[in-house]
Amino acid sequence: MGPHVADLAIAAAEYEAGGAIPEGLSKDGGNAAPTFTVTGVPDGAVELALVVHDPDAPMARGFTHWAVYGLPAVDGAIDPAAGSAGPNSAGETGWFGPQPPEGHGVHHYYAWVYALSERVTGTPTYEEFLDRHASAILEQARVVGTFER
Repeated sequence: MGPHVADLAIAAAEYEAGGAIPEGLSKDGGNAAPTFTVTGVPDGAVELALVVHDPDAPMARGFTHWAVYGLPAVDGAIDPAAGSAGPNSAGETGWFGPQPPEGHGVHHYYAWVYALSERVTGTPTYEEFLDRHASAILEQARVVGTFER
């Protein structure tokens, strides 16, 4: 199957694509959750999933900072309270702001939105979500921010 890209797009209110994530969103700087807006939700989508992941983290599978499933399949601002939070890599639910090891260099934080043709059951980890629901991804999009300590 080919790539799942067409019109779906995601943007962050607090930073430009490829730009630095503000300190206030970091774990040590206030841990405020970012605000994302989605456009181009495809016909046939029954829900959206939002995942923020750092592949540069010095862990075998990187570090998932946020996973939210069951979001309404509509254009506009994403309201995390409208979905169900899955676990992040710290074993918690909810936003876990950037906190890369000091001196480890620039980390890239991929905020993925997935438009799905089926509902996600339960609150899987990011890996479990992809294993179970990859075939239901109608489209996906991302915005990347950077952070360094």
